[in-house]
Amino acid sequence: MEQKKRKQLLTLIEADCRLSTEEYAVMLGEDELVVAAEIKRLEQEKIICGYRALIDWDKVEDDWIEALVEVQTIPRGEEGNREIAERVRKFPEVKSFFFVSGGFDFILLLQGRNFKEISKFISTNLASIPDVSGTQTHFLLEKYKEWGIDLDQTDSDPRIQVSL
Repeated sequence: MEQKKRKQLLTLIEADCRLSTEEYAVMLGEDELVVAAEIKRLEQEKIICGYRALIDWDKVEDDWIEALVEVQTIPRGEEGNREIAERVRKFPEVKSFFFVSGGFDFILLLQGRNFKEISKFISTNLASIPDVSGTQTHFLLEKYKEWGIDLDQTDSDPRIQVSL
């Protein structure tokens, strides 16, 4: 599959991974077998890393909270960053984990049942890592948009309603 079509396919999958290979093929003007083979190749090469639904858990559960935690470390170069990453990424509370530029070295998205649980995780699991020199925690109070999706869509159809 040509590069332009591959990017279009990835964009379609990212927007809605529930569609069938037949539907992707129609949208791309490609043969379904070609699209299926390309998806398989993209999965094997870990370009497609997984499939996931975006759930607005605030509408389902009251018993949970999320926090963004900035983590500052003692500089030890690339190898030191990898060691920290290997340690931190294994915790189930860590939902997303990034190495960033700026005043902090890493940003984590944590999930827990309450403020106390998140605080305990930080003090027990993050602060105990020898190269961690500081953290700053930001509790998420309200989500409006995530992964490009508006979470407060009341009427997402912009067309004017016409009735006779």
